Amino acid sequence: MSDDFDLTGRVAVVTGGSRGLGAEMVRAFAKRGADVVIASRKLDACEKLAKEIEATTGRRAVAVAAHAGKWQDCDRLVEQAYDHFGKVDVLVNNAGMSPRYSSLPEVTEELYDKVLAVNLKGPFRLSSLIGSRMAEGAGGSIINISSIAGVAASPVEVPYGAAKAGLHSFTLSMARAFAPKVRVNCIMPGPFITDIAKGWSQEMHDSIPKFVPLGRGGKPNEIIGAALYFASDASSFTTGSILKIDGGAVYPAA
Repeated sequence: MSDDFDLTGRVAVVTGGSRGLGAEMVRAFAKRGADVVIASRKLDACEKLAKEIEATTGRRAVAVAAHAGKWQDCDRLVEQAYDHFGKVDVLVNNAGMSPRYSSLPEVTEELYDKVLAVNLKGPFRLSSLIGSRMAEGAGGSIINISSIAGVAASPVEVPYGAAKAGLHSFTLSMARAFAPKVRVNCIMPGPFITDIAKGWSQEMHDSIPKFVPLGRGGKPNEIIGAALYFASDASSFTTGSILKIDGGAVYPAA
């Protein structure tokens, strides 16, 4: 790969980083030379991956227990990252949740608030804090992970889709707020076959070939190219971009 993708000497923070797409991005960043901060609610899972990273890549890896939907946890994550490494060059807002519900009237206030908090409030807080420090320092890259639910209407993902649409909006706004030293971009995945897919219904699994032109769900490692692009100097003239990686599942209206 080109030296433009080299992350040697950089520090990357990844929320939801202990499994699925988050873990794949953590591994990819470390293999390209970055030290990493792995954050999720389950400290033991973060610590397990941190040990793997240090053993296989030689990079430094720090595990942090943090709930992305809680303001105080976001603040603590930021302080721990800067206390340990002294800087953050890459922030990936990957943590997310999309619980199912039987009907819209049965969506409780607690469930609604939790979905908006994890998918939108946390990324806003982390981006605000880290983006400001990046802008005052040497710059950096913020990568938001949304979903095609943010642009494709779905009756079973209403709060989640609204939150991801909001993530698209503040990707564009923060790209302007923190320019020119900080780039803010977004990856919009379609259906990826990670451990989360174990909770999908058989009907959901069966439907994928019908609405995905490539005929299958994504493999976790297929997020890596986009993540490395946005994290590295390869995307030095790219900000405010929303890149869909969905096998062709959604497309702009005519």
